[in-house]
Amino acid sequence: MSMDVDKLKGALTDLSGKTAIVTGAARGQGAVEAELLAGAGASVLICDVLVEEGEALAARLTGEGRDVRFLKLDVTSESEWTAALDAVKGWTGRLDVLVNNAGIINRKIIADMSVEEWRKVLDVNATGAFIGVKLCAPLMAETGGGSIVNISSNSGFSGHYDPAYTSSKWALRGLTRSAAMEFANAGVRVNAICPGLIVTDLNRNSPHLGPMIGMTPMQRPGEAEEVAQLVLFLAGEGSAFITGEDFVIDGGFTGGAAYRRVATETGIL
Repeated sequence: MSMDVDKLKGALTDLSGKTAIVTGAARGQGAVEAELLAGAGASVLICDVLVEEGEALAARLTGEGRDVRFLKLDVTSESEWTAALDAVKGWTGRLDVLVNNAGIINRKIIADMSVEEWRKVLDVNATGAFIGVKLCAPLMAETGGGSIVNISSNSGFSGHYDPAYTSSKWALRGLTRSAAMEFANAGVRVNAICPGLIVTDLNRNSPHLGPMIGMTPMQRPGEAEEVAQLVLFLAGEGSAFITGEDFVIDGGFTGGAAYRRVATETGIL
């Protein structure tokens, strides 16, 4: 069987003619994801509650020749999601990619966390993604199908000390699998990316970085660009037969960080 290498490379990196929404994209990991998708040829709607930063990013990327716009979006608001979809319909008339990246964290244990604090994290991280899937998948189906990428976490495989954040990331994995089954016949794929320790300007000086790096088998943190590359792959046609899956990107942490430490400290490794 012959292989068309150029066609294969295009499937992996070319999003020309496609439209993407990225939530929580004004800064940090979301901004890198939006920039990479736009660089691959997609028209990208940057959505965030951080208006000044979102507008500045959209202006910079547009000035570099990318097709990017910004729209304020509180992902917990169904009406604001509807407005975002109306904006896309009026702009390109189609939706091919949704990256549910928006998320918050509250570093409190159960004993110290109020019910209101719990609900806020779940509302943003889980319910926000649910609304996005619910409203965006039908438009994708109408315009030829598409790809939804939910940004979960490797905390969604374990018992992170932030119970609300952890629960929301487990919930995203469940939402991903349910949505993948529901929308498969409509040509809409749904997958989850589960990053580990990813360093951005938002956490570069956090005290937990050292211990986390020490436990990570690859002995370094990840970079937002590395997560964005995985987003690009799942957004494009190179992943056309993948749906309902979790993709852990954490330098081996989930795969066996604790066992590796035991092996290292006992001289096995």
